[in-house]
Amino acid sequence: MNRNVKLSTLEIALTACFSALYAVFCLFPIFQIVGFAGRAITMAAVIAPVIGIVLGPHIGVLSTAIGGLVGLSLGHFSPISLTAGVVTAFFAGALRLGKRSLCAFTYFALLFTFGFYPFIGPLWLYPQLMWFQALGFIILISPLQSFAVKNLNNRTDNSKAFFGFFTTCLVSSLAGQIAGSLTSEVLTWPVFLADVNAWRGIWQLTVWLYPVERVIIAFAAALVSLALQKALRAVNLKEKAFGC
Repeated sequence: MNRNVKLSTLEIALTACFSALYAVFCLFPIFQIVGFAGRAITMAAVIAPVIGIVLGPHIGVLSTAIGGLVGLSLGHFSPISLTAGVVTAFFAGALRLGKRSLCAFTYFALLFTFGFYPFIGPLWLYPQLMWFQALGFIILISPLQSFAVKNLNNRTDNSKAFFGFFTTCLVSSLAGQIAGSLTSEVLTWPVFLADVNAWRGIWQLTVWLYPVERVIIAFAAALVSLALQKALRAVNLKEKAFGC
């Protein structure tokens, strides 16, 4: 019983710490969101998969949701980024726990809904947009993702551990990007942006931009994840909290 109480207390403390960290990262923009003036992808996109990997899907979602709502209330975050961060943390945590089938089903459902969203979905207007998102799904269901997850805890080969973190963060970040894009469709069409040609222009403009963004985000997140895992192991915190 004491062990459960200690774990619960630790989880609460970690949730509070990572929520605050996520809220702070919401303040620093790194990429402009195409088609939405004044809105940007922030450094929170880098820390979201890290939070999921460290805390797991449930506490990771809670931390990113709380931190994202704080950022939203301060005017430095958008509903699009909020949704993207929560989904990213969920995927990263679920993949870490080996729930690949759940992630594959959810990823495909998000991709299908986003692509075929009525009238403005990219599969109606500009299917080429989804090439990298489709590649993410292929990676997710392939042995590559299984290999990546197996190497997340690799203590002897940093290159394999980094590959594991990079692949997991990339797939998770892509899932978040799809969820964020779907949120933008729901929130802006047809009330705020009804012009179908304008949406086609957005998809054509972002077809090569978002892959570069996601690779950069995944690379940075993998570096942070690897360093953080080593730091937690050094103080024996990760083993106490997650038993791994």
